[in-house]
Amino acid sequence: MTEVPKEWIKVRQMFQRVWGYEDLRASQYEVISSLLMGQDSLAILATGGGKSICFQLPAILNEGLTIVISPLLALMEDQVRDLHTRNLPAAALHSNLSQIERREVLKNLPNTRLLYISPETLLSQPVWEKLCDRQLKITGLMLDEAHCLVQWGDSFRPSYRRLGAVRSALISQKPDHHPRISLAAFTATADRDTTAELQACLQMQNPNIVRTSPYRPHLSLKVEIAWTPAGRKSRTLKFIRDRKGQSGLIYVRSRRDAEVLAAWLQEYSFATAAYHAGLPPQERRYIEQQWLTNKYPFVICTSAFGLGINKPDTRWVLHFHPPLTLSEYIQEIGRAGRDDKPAEALMLVSEPTGLLDDSDRQRVNFFLQQQQKLHQQALALLPKLPRKGNFAEVAKLYPDAAIALGLLHRSGNLTWHTPFIYEIHNLPNHQQKLKQQIGDQSEITKMQDFIRTRGDRWDFLLNAFNCDE
Repeated sequence: MTEVPKEWIKVRQMFQRVWGYEDLRASQYEVISSLLMGQDSLAILATGGGKSICFQLPAILNEGLTIVISPLLALMEDQVRDLHTRNLPAAALHSNLSQIERREVLKNLPNTRLLYISPETLLSQPVWEKLCDRQLKITGLMLDEAHCLVQWGDSFRPSYRRLGAVRSALISQKPDHHPRISLAAFTATADRDTTAELQACLQMQNPNIVRTSPYRPHLSLKVEIAWTPAGRKSRTLKFIRDRKGQSGLIYVRSRRDAEVLAAWLQEYSFATAAYHAGLPPQERRYIEQQWLTNKYPFVICTSAFGLGINKPDTRWVLHFHPPLTLSEYIQEIGRAGRDDKPAEALMLVSEPTGLLDDSDRQRVNFFLQQQQKLHQQALALLPKLPRKGNFAEVAKLYPDAAIALGLLHRSGNLTWHTPFIYEIHNLPNHQQKLKQQIGDQSEITKMQDFIRTRGDRWDFLLNAFNCDE
């Protein structure tokens, strides 16, 4: 982009005053410029690339409310807490708030610049009615961790598929002089297919696409076979002991795995803790601070840890279990080596046959079975769905309707006229197509290919995400 907003000096001054850094990165500058000019933006910025500032800074500079759609409660709380320490007017709406707290947040929306919210809460009736208030000025709609729309939008989080109709529905409730609502999506990982699907699903209008490479030449990537469950533990123990005094993270796939492994390592006198989204907010804050101040050299965590947390001197990331997808992997290894000094990422995997230890295979199969069960229930429901309908009414009649409608939207057989009114097209001729799509497990297959590759692992990742070094 060549055009620079006239208020750029003001932008830099605000950035320096609030965040304390001298200047923005080129990628941040480009995204912020787009949003200040009212242009849609798709920002694919490597982990640690400062994505949140790209929408927080324009939100502070603009008048009105910016809505930030976020998948994780822990991430919302982290970012709102950080904004409050900077004396910025931000709030989060989520299920953990009491009725009194929710009412207070909704009442104070005219004085709020950043509202963090999940897709499900955004589309709940009380919240939607407040956002549609003609007097409430809304200037931005930001989708954080946007890859979740593609990964979970037709299974575990079907509300994501309805987000494309949000902007036009909000604008239709505002006065004629209301400014355009900028739309932006932020993620650390998106290949060509994901990029195209995000643009289509969100109904982006000529978005400025900004992409940075996740490549870190100083971060070494290794995959090792753990032949037995006991071998996985002993390799972990040796890895940690060999890196005494270094800061790191151990990723596992479930809350229970985190607690069991943390308890085992504590028996060896390691100062550490299990971290996951099921912990109370104050306990999560405590663990984060213990790690950030090196009182805990490492933390055993699920994917809920690390989002929005920056510790540049993190020297290693150990995957006790392999992630399901490359997107998860590249985000999690991105916590290490942000100071551009040597760092390492080690993934432990079960031996290929599964005869000695099939735990990795069981985890993948359990996930696929859960997803397949949801999809089969949804497929069986398709013939019963009204061709035109109100989402709330149909969902009352059929509990699996949200997933069924998400599948139809993904296959191009459904249009959301508003986030609440849908229309189905050409259903009878596309049942087989839907079944074929449900059987597509390409993301998990790519992860397995990465584990097995004998070539350069960074080359594999960069090719998978259509990136250059």
